[in-house]
Amino acid sequence: MRNNKPYVIAEMGVNFYDTAKVMGITPLEAAKLYIDKAAEAGIDCAKFQSYKAETIAAKDSPSYWDLKENPITSQYELFKGLDHFNKEDYQELCDYTHSKGMDFTSTPFDYASADYLEPMVDFYKIASADCSNLPFVKHIAEKGKPVMLSVGACYLSEVDEAVRVIRGAGCKDLTLLHCVLSYPTKPQDANLRVIQTLKQDFPDLKIGYSDHVAPDPTMQTLSTAYMLGAEVLEKHFTLDKTLKGNDHFHAGEPEDFKKAIANFRWIDSILGSAEKTVLNCELIPRKEARRSLVLTRAMKAGEVIRKEDLMPKRPGTGISPKYTDIVIGRAVKKNLEEDTILTWDMI
Repeated sequence: MRNNKPYVIAEMGVNFYDTAKVMGITPLEAAKLYIDKAAEAGIDCAKFQSYKAETIAAKDSPSYWDLKENPITSQYELFKGLDHFNKEDYQELCDYTHSKGMDFTSTPFDYASADYLEPMVDFYKIASADCSNLPFVKHIAEKGKPVMLSVGACYLSEVDEAVRVIRGAGCKDLTLLHCVLSYPTKPQDANLRVIQTLKQDFPDLKIGYSDHVAPDPTMQTLSTAYMLGAEVLEKHFTLDKTLKGNDHFHAGEPEDFKKAIANFRWIDSILGSAEKTVLNCELIPRKEARRSLVLTRAMKAGEVIRKEDLMPKRPGTGISPKYTDIVIGRAVKKNLEEDTILTWDMI
């Protein structure tokens, strides 16, 4: 896996199916186009989803997304129209993603998918909806690959239980992703401080954020998550946010991801070092903007300096005001003009 911080995941999901219809190309061609655009944006990983409608949802399973954006009221019907890829298709996408210099993964939603994806994925991503599906979680963790677990719609006790299962299965590389299981997530529901809670409660794990908030013009949601310590950032990816479909309305376009990545680099540059010292860029201002003890009147050699004879003024090239009590009561060695910046050789 790439070791960039933050590690940025473009969740392709199934958005490319809608792009394929609009462009008159095959879903596989559209998926590769998504990979191309993600690579151009500087993204670290292209992530897909692997499932079959029959193994993910009962036929009477109701929807839980915004019906104004996607009017399909049955999970089964939604997934049935988006489950056409097979093992060979994912292998082709895996190889293509790697040829573009990015990592590849696909979230499995059943045991068969988890098994055939094993030689392909650089890490396993487990969806929030399966956080309580502990036998499935254990099955994935036993494969010995890094695991990222989204923890949307979970109580902290459920997160802890899943973490124990994953660790108990021998997984040595686990990342928890704060997530809100709401499509789209209202900004006021993002609860990004949970990132800090997870970092506090699981100090030995990597913590990230899987975002479902609709992009703002400056991508501040992801930037804020990074500032709070998220090491991994995942967001749905699309080529057109205006397309109708399940995930376009809260996804980011390539330009959104470019903005976010530019923000991360800017944040890194301004955070700098935690060491409090004088920077090279401060050396001259430090000297010129600080103050020295300056005479308020002309003095003749031998005269004794009184408190009222001194005033701290810029620049800081003479005796520092912190030595005022030492200077008072000393005699000047030579005649000095009013407004003279005192130095130690003058007294």
